[in-house]
Amino acid sequence: MGSIFTGLASAWRLAAKAIGSSIRFVARGAKELDPDHQRDGAALALFLLALISITGTWAHLDNYLGRAVHAFLAGGLGKFSAIAPIALIYFAIRIFRKPDDKNATGRITVGAITLLISGTGLVHLLSGSLDAANPTGTTAIRSGGGLIGYYIAMPLAGFMSPLLAYPFLSALFLFGLLVITATPFNVVIARIKVLIVWAKSKRRERAEDEFEISDTPPFESPVVGWNQHGDIDEPVNEDDIDEDQFDEEFTVEVPKPLDAQLKPAATTGARPEQLLLTGDSKYELPSQDLLKAGPAAKAKSKANDTVVASLTEVFKQFDIDAQVTGFMRGPTVTRYEVELGNAVKVERITALSKNISYAVASSEVRILSPIPGKSAVGIEIPNLDREIVSLGDVMRSSVAGQDHHPMLVALGKDVEGNFVCANLAKMPHLLVAGATGAGKSSMINAMITSILMRATPDEVRLILIDPKRVELTAYEGIPHLITPIITNPKKAADALTWVVREMDLRYEDLAVFGFRHIDDFNKAVRAGKVVAPPGSDRVLEPYPYLLVVIDELADLMIVAAREVEESVVRITQLARSAGIHLVLATQRPSVDVVTGLIKANVPSRLSFATSSLADSRV
Repeated sequence: MGSIFTGLASAWRLAAKAIGSSIRFVARGAKELDPDHQRDGAALALFLLALISITGTWAHLDNYLGRAVHAFLAGGLGKFSAIAPIALIYFAIRIFRKPDDKNATGRITVGAITLLISGTGLVHLLSGSLDAANPTGTTAIRSGGGLIGYYIAMPLAGFMSPLLAYPFLSALFLFGLLVITATPFNVVIARIKVLIVWAKSKRRERAEDEFEISDTPPFESPVVGWNQHGDIDEPVNEDDIDEDQFDEEFTVEVPKPLDAQLKPAATTGARPEQLLLTGDSKYELPSQDLLKAGPAAKAKSKANDTVVASLTEVFKQFDIDAQVTGFMRGPTVTRYEVELGNAVKVERITALSKNISYAVASSEVRILSPIPGKSAVGIEIPNLDREIVSLGDVMRSSVAGQDHHPMLVALGKDVEGNFVCANLAKMPHLLVAGATGAGKSSMINAMITSILMRATPDEVRLILIDPKRVELTAYEGIPHLITPIITNPKKAADALTWVVREMDLRYEDLAVFGFRHIDDFNKAVRAGKVVAPPGSDRVLEPYPYLLVVIDELADLMIVAAREVEESVVRITQLARSAGIHLVLATQRPSVDVVTGLIKANVPSRLSFATSSLADSRV
């Protein structure tokens, strides 16, 4: 007998060892399996579970598997068991289609569990299973929310009564829906408001005058023509009316055209008429209130706090004794001030530029070492929440109010949030460069608007050259223009040649009357200190500033490169003292467009985002 037991024990140990080895072998193989295969296996397992659940919920198969699955799902979920296959199929398809979106899958899983808990509890309360003769019986459990619904509804009903359990579970159910759809509650409120407004707009409101009762009796039949042969009250025998009389009575009279309608309409030209100021007319500057005010500037936002925390974490990881002491927020860029500890090299901060870019998730990080005028290192990082700078705010600022020069233009805000204006007379010429859509034309529009808001035609005159034909059309007909807006490159070359002659004439007057700058000449003319030579019929008047704006220099250089370059070079070399200033805008500031002579004589540059590093260095 003992030998038999010993043999059975040995066989049992051998079988257990074999099974354990097989399980460990399979587990080791599963761990070494590729993650993609593991993920596909999990999705396939969910799909098979969905098929198995269908046998007991939808198909109701009368076999061992169908009865077992039905008993398990109906006992656990009650009436909610019908949606179990749908949920399993959805998660299987999601794992197949979006395997890397783990955050969204986790969020949907949490929302689905919330829906399961709240939904089964609500179903159990609504079905009245708690009030059944046997609340824990099979019939009560399966007709309600299952065991999960029973263990959710029973404590809530006992603790807070069913009257409070209903809104609690309903709110939890709504929360689960919001989690699954990733919809904040305030968005739901906003959409409800939009639906209410839309419903009200679709409802037709009856006007009071629709029901106005008129004293005029209605016509029994439409009045087509008047009977000129007899009284309308006299009955007419239809048999006595012949065809000619019928045509005469019921023919609609054709109205005679008026003389004004016969005259041909006055033809209007395609371009608006250029306005000219006569001697007895006076130009009034437009009100500053015509320019809209922009949104209030933010001194701090949540994004700034996040960047400060990221910078502090970078310094902590690399054991650098540095601290972010403050920041200056601009409309698009924020400058963070970093103070270093004792014996900390500035190079340790500048060497971390790529790490800082990685930490703040921005490739456009600029480090100033140090900030001019401060004992601190500056780190300039673009804002995630950019602000709009309004032209009206810049024009109404104290910076623009302190300088009354007619050539002052608004540029915007700097990194520290201060308003920036520039005097074109001091530049004296400007080159604007930037790729398509970078904002050149918007800047030129702001510059022209600034001059129109501050200067009269007696102070500043304009020549606008717009080869693109659509950017400057809004200024057609303004009295500041010497000539209508020029769109033809050949005419633009002629206009620049005329500007060169105007410059020579002004220099002749300066040389004759002994002045070095046009401002001094104008002051002397207004004071009456300058008079025309004896025997001359000329009446001396102050010269206005002359601003020439070319919106796209490349088009002019393609058509008439030699003439345009000669005129532009002469203007940029000599025209400063004559009160003539040039603004050149181009998308491609390459050597064939902005030649060496032009680049040498245009000292001021305004650069937007360019398409290449070589263009940016021009």
